[in-house]
Amino acid sequence: MTEYRASFDAAIAFSNGGDLTVHGFRVDLPGPDASEADIAALFVASLGLLMTDTVRLTDVRIFPEPHKGTRGGPSDPRHDRQPASGEGRGRLVELNHLPQEGGTYLEAPGGDLGGVELDKAVDLPAVVVRVTGARRSPIGVGSLAPFDVRDHAVLLHTGVREGHCLAADAAAWLVEHGAVLVGTDADGLDDCAREARPARESLLAAGIPVVERLTGLERLPPTGALFTAAPPRLLGVGRVPVRAYARLPIS
Repeated sequence: MTEYRASFDAAIAFSNGGDLTVHGFRVDLPGPDASEADIAALFVASLGLLMTDTVRLTDVRIFPEPHKGTRGGPSDPRHDRQPASGEGRGRLVELNHLPQEGGTYLEAPGGDLGGVELDKAVDLPAVVVRVTGARRSPIGVGSLAPFDVRDHAVLLHTGVREGHCLAADAAAWLVEHGAVLVGTDADGLDDCAREARPARESLLAAGIPVVERLTGLERLPPTGALFTAAPPRLLGVGRVPVRAYARLPIS
């Protein structure tokens, strides 16, 4: 299903004095026919603004684009949309490249696939962090902070093979906040031009499997899907191709 967002300039006046002006702000929309009043309400909710008196929008554009998880919007990551175990599950979506296309790989902590438990690779509630269209730079904590990542697979939707690496402090934040798996549609989590792999190494050291070269993440909602990338249980082997897929929530 096509998702929509809006871009606009806004001027806000507060009932206790003061004002706020923004340019080119974007929010997720429930559909392409959202009114300016709907967009203004989503804008106020997204920033948690208190004591708002008036909101004036200009240069409003509505266009198809995957939701980013606007606070208070239709794909708010705070909404618990994970289906109950065995119930309310929708269709499956393939997320792996075919072997002739280079494959999709899982790397195991400690270089040992035998140590990857099923609860760290199967039916994980997924958070999709979209940075598509953003300036190519390290993905920082600011991109992750709106999401509840504890006990979730965190899937980075970059839309490019390289250029959106995961910052070292962002990897540390994921460890601290309890992510159980981290995946990306890029060739790797780190800057491929550098030999050092700080993000991948810190995640693996914390017991978090890493999945690289995913595809099809644009077909997943920001939250609510269940992600699987179960590797064979091979002792002493650290990295193998996997068949990754997700089960969509029933809308």
